[in-house]
Amino acid sequence: MVSHAVHGSRAVYTELRLRVTHVVVAEEGMSTAEYAIGTIAAAAFGAVLYGVVTGDSIVNALTKIIDRALNTAV
Repeated sequence: MVSHAVHGSRAVYTELRLRVTHVVVAEEGMSTAEYAIGTIAAAAFGAVLYGVVTGDSIVNALTKIIDRALNTAV
């Protein structure tokens, strides 16, 4: 279960990185202002995503899952 959460976060990060790279590399009429706004938006989204993934609620949920798995009678 934990590996799915980590894998999901990595998949989201990878997809975001690919999209941002595509937007930055694609020069189909974008002005400097559009590049700046796109870069700032991508950085803000990355900061929010990092905050969610490293936030207490995610850490606590993963800790509970691990504790439950380790304390399960076999």
